[in-house]
Amino acid sequence: MSVDPYTALSGPARLHSVADIAARSAARYPHKLAIVDGEVSLSFAELDRLIGTLAAWMQQAGVHKGDRVLLFSHNCWQFPVAVLAAARIGAIAAPVNFMLGPQELLYILQLSQPALAIVEDGLRETFDAALANYPGELAHKLLINLHGLPCSHGWQAFEPLVQGQHRAPLPVAVGAEEPIRMMFTSGTESLPKGVLLSSHALLSQYVSCVVSGGMQVSDREVHAFPLYHCAQLDNFLMTDIYLGATSYLLRRPDPAAILATIERERISNLFCPPTAWIALLNCPAFATADLSSLKKVYYGASAMPRTVIETLRQKLPQIQFWQFYGQTEMASLATVLCPEDHEAYPGSVGVPALNVTTAVVDENDCPVDVGVVGEIVHRSPHLTLGYYADLDKTAAAFRNGWFHSGDLGYFGESGHLYVVDRIKDIVKTGGENVSTKEVEEVIYDFDGVREAAVFALPHPQWIEIVAAAVVAHDGHTLDTEALLRHCKAKLAGFKAPRFVAVVPVLPKNASGKVLKRELRAAFQEAAGQ
Repeated sequence: MSVDPYTALSGPARLHSVADIAARSAARYPHKLAIVDGEVSLSFAELDRLIGTLAAWMQQAGVHKGDRVLLFSHNCWQFPVAVLAAARIGAIAAPVNFMLGPQELLYILQLSQPALAIVEDGLRETFDAALANYPGELAHKLLINLHGLPCSHGWQAFEPLVQGQHRAPLPVAVGAEEPIRMMFTSGTESLPKGVLLSSHALLSQYVSCVVSGGMQVSDREVHAFPLYHCAQLDNFLMTDIYLGATSYLLRRPDPAAILATIERERISNLFCPPTAWIALLNCPAFATADLSSLKKVYYGASAMPRTVIETLRQKLPQIQFWQFYGQTEMASLATVLCPEDHEAYPGSVGVPALNVTTAVVDENDCPVDVGVVGEIVHRSPHLTLGYYADLDKTAAAFRNGWFHSGDLGYFGESGHLYVVDRIKDIVKTGGENVSTKEVEEVIYDFDGVREAAVFALPHPQWIEIVAAAVVAHDGHTLDTEALLRHCKAKLAGFKAPRFVAVVPVLPKNASGKVLKRELRAAFQEAAGQ
């Protein structure tokens, strides 16, 4: 195929990649504080140097453009260094949920087939247990030192590689539409899908976050929620690096630590899912902490109870709220409910973000009228390239020129979007997506279970919890405590049911489909107790 002469001449100078964002911020603000992680403070110039040194080591180790780099760690300064170093050589960074067990992690290994794994020392045993059953080859393993655990045979320490003599990687041309990230999501399936994101998608999303989210270079932000999530990683941390704002990393979302950091560092911005805002309000330190610096607060993953917003406003009258709605395939922003709209449009998820077109369609993908419920679909440069090694699922998601979100909703007269249900049968507990099918399959492995249905129940702290109704085989008496132990042994903790009811039959419609709405209605009060 012939190359346009203008593109041949100007193309190399016009390349715009996620790999560039730290270098560009370093050129603008070399001595400005970029990342603070405990005792480690990095300027933008220092951050850029670490990224370049790790990228050069990756090249020397034989990690090539398009190779997958698995990242299995809690939040730390090493995390963004690894993500951006991979991007700099055209490798695909693949952050993994640190709550997964060996069996779940094994599937991720089999799907992604990484050339390099970067693992926190506290998670090495889990990773080694998964690797013991992995039939492929993993050429390189780097260990992040967060707990001072020894670097055992077969592993190499991360920190000496990047803190030694600086080296620059050989330049790699990475096109705007080439994949540089793989995020894992389960959706409605029992097995995760690898969501491929390009520089074009991520950079477009960063711009939408900055503009629609009122972000500024002077922001000082806490990042306490897992960086394996698109929300914390790309709505906030990478957007801050792109913009030149200052980021404070916490290992985990401990309410007391978040409040102490806000007070000590005069934090201006904070993202938390609704469950965490509830935990902050209930933390004893909330009443006495000086939170006067906090101005911009963000939430997402699920709806924020109105009483929580009202309580926060009473206690912190200076704050403004933004709700971000989206999903991993949108990298992850789709719509934004701005501060001025929270009073006028309660229950809405806002309007499409700067670089997003959103519609609501019927089963034939035809737009529906205002107020009519249909499937929410999007067009946007934010969007995923598709699902790794799965053209069929990609084709199903991108029908008729739209990305199908799997959520049901409607537009109001004002153009604000309202989400009313989910087609994808998932439970959102504490901001984590749980596939009900995956949990059901584990329950069916328990002796004596004839039928099982997993569904969501509302919860004051976690917004939703995973619940199950089970039917026993004739002649069996099900021990629900033993069933819960079985689930916890087979699943990550957040996926295991918190409520189990033994029922004589499951409610079904004429076609045999289980009516989970009836189960939610029947057990809502019991679960609350």
